[in-house]
Amino acid sequence: MDAKAYLQLAIDEARKTMNNDEGGPFGAVVVDTTDGSLYVASNSVLANHDPTSHAEINAIREACKKKGTHDLSGCILYTTCYPCPMCLSASIWANIKEVYYGCTPEDAEAIGFRDDYIYRYIQEGCKDQEVLNLTQAEREMCLDLFGEYAENESQRY
Repeated sequence: MDAKAYLQLAIDEARKTMNNDEGGPFGAVVVDTTDGSLYVASNSVLANHDPTSHAEINAIREACKKKGTHDLSGCILYTTCYPCPMCLSASIWANIKEVYYGCTPEDAEAIGFRDDYIYRYIQEGCKDQEVLNLTQAEREMCLDLFGEYAENESQRY
């Protein structure tokens, strides 16, 4: 299969949940290039009452669960829209090195989504406190915890 075929799978999955008022027009496919496995998901924010139930997140969660790992090295993500900051971050954390996308953040903004706004918010240094007020507190207490972690031999991700 090629990018067009994988994106068509993502579109078909998104259309199902979109038409059932379960989420927006977002679908994703994680393809494991080592064995050809496909993990197809769509946006289910409305159905799950969960703002993190984006298509990419759902596909990554499904792939990780079925593969029994948090590391999706060797996988490619196909998605109907450029990943929002959360989904982009999840892709990076999962070690996905390649993403194919259809629509742009501007396309998403044109139909009422805030992806592009969030990118601007991050680029401008998160200064709009009406959107989110970020306050550092009790750093020394938290550094103790980080120090404990730095001393152990657990797997880093």
